[in-house]
Amino acid sequence: MQSECNTSSLGLSSLRRKKLLVEFDGGRITVEKLNCQAESRWVNKLYVDNSLTRALVSFQADKERASYRWFKYKEAFSAGLIEHLLSRYPIENGVLLDPFAGSGTALFAAGGLGMRAEGIELLPIGRTIIATKKLIDRDLTRADVRRLAFWRDERPWRKSQAVQPIPELRITRGAYPDQTREEMGRFLAVAEQEEKRVRAVLFFALLCILESISYTRKDGQYLRWDHRSGRRPGGKIFDKGEILIFDKAMTDKLRQIVADLPTGHFPEDLFAKTRSKADVKLHEGSCLDILPQLQAQSYDCLITSPPYCNRYDYTRTYALELALLGVDEEGLVKLRQEMLSCTVENRAKDLLRLNPAWKSAIAAADEQALLRGILAYLDSQKELGLLNNDGIPRMVRGYFYEMACVIFESARVLKAGAPLIMVNDNVRYAGASISVDVILSEIAERLGFAAERILILPNGKGNSSQQMGRHGRNALRKCVYVWRKK
Repeated sequence: MQSECNTSSLGLSSLRRKKLLVEFDGGRITVEKLNCQAESRWVNKLYVDNSLTRALVSFQADKERASYRWFKYKEAFSAGLIEHLLSRYPIENGVLLDPFAGSGTALFAAGGLGMRAEGIELLPIGRTIIATKKLIDRDLTRADVRRLAFWRDERPWRKSQAVQPIPELRITRGAYPDQTREEMGRFLAVAEQEEKRVRAVLFFALLCILESISYTRKDGQYLRWDHRSGRRPGGKIFDKGEILIFDKAMTDKLRQIVADLPTGHFPEDLFAKTRSKADVKLHEGSCLDILPQLQAQSYDCLITSPPYCNRYDYTRTYALELALLGVDEEGLVKLRQEMLSCTVENRAKDLLRLNPAWKSAIAAADEQALLRGILAYLDSQKELGLLNNDGIPRMVRGYFYEMACVIFESARVLKAGAPLIMVNDNVRYAGASISVDVILSEIAERLGFAAERILILPNGKGNSSQQMGRHGRNALRKCVYVWRKK
């Protein structure tokens, strides 16, 4: 196998041939040269894996899968991917850890195979999805299922006179048609009278349909607003298509949830029998705070997909859900800053102040040659006023340094010989491809891991329309890293 600099047979991302001069180590070198050198070092570990389809390594493969299809968490990988990886490597028992648990796909897929699973999640929407699925899996009774079927069939919210107010954030104001807001309020008012478990599932069902009944669509870095909302953001007029009425959206979602529940699994009485499902445990908060608290050498595998270095702001894309969960303006800003640095609004974190033990992690990032070259290039682009946002260099720097700390802690908590498997994408800024896979793998090898393979999806990911317009169409690697604790 050869690097992309010499051949395109691997389907690896093509780098622009225009030299991007940067100041580095007393001389002027090119980002292209650094990328070529890095890929040459990894030529024997970069492997195109035709079994890894785009659908498998995304939420798409779960669209028709019971329970996983309830909430469309677009950033998730599929349960099928977890099952594929656990079988392939193989991992049959012990404890799985996912420090970026999201909607809990890795946790529940591993639990379904009889493993214990622990996750860490910062965002309240992910935590709520996990908590509700766990409640359904372990605590729901047959009587609860009958009550949910009653809501599906009778739609009791239609008869309610009480209307509960719908909380808003500045960025969600006016997100629903007036009639929809009123029906949501009636639904919540009636649901408040239900038993706790049923109430939790009903509230979860509402979270599942917010996008479909709103004027918005999740679009990575922000919420895109339909022209019918009355907002005039400028630019091209956006039409999201059908906006579902509340009754249809809620009835369909309850029908889907009830249909997915295997009623024979639920006892008539909550305490009639002990569940046999494997334990799923969730730690709530940032993995930078939680990982250092976990016991060393106590996990048998780690499978995760961190936020990508792609400017996606989950506090904006999930703003409807966060508002309904009671996150206020101050809480939104706090969440955004506690997240792994992946948006231009993230301020730099004082990592050594957070944890002095991360000195070696910081040093591993400091000494990563490709990363240093890219950061120097981005700083020069900022100085020349050529970036579309001056926060990009700070974000990219923060992303890799914080990920170095996550890698350090992952090595600390994994048992010797345990695999770490990570899904991540390469990115591009100002025309320069950033080989996230190689940079993180080389940092990992400094911090206690042996990198076995970087599995590449056969079809790369296209760059953004803005990048494409200025720098051309270049595919970027979408990968699954396989490292093993030394």
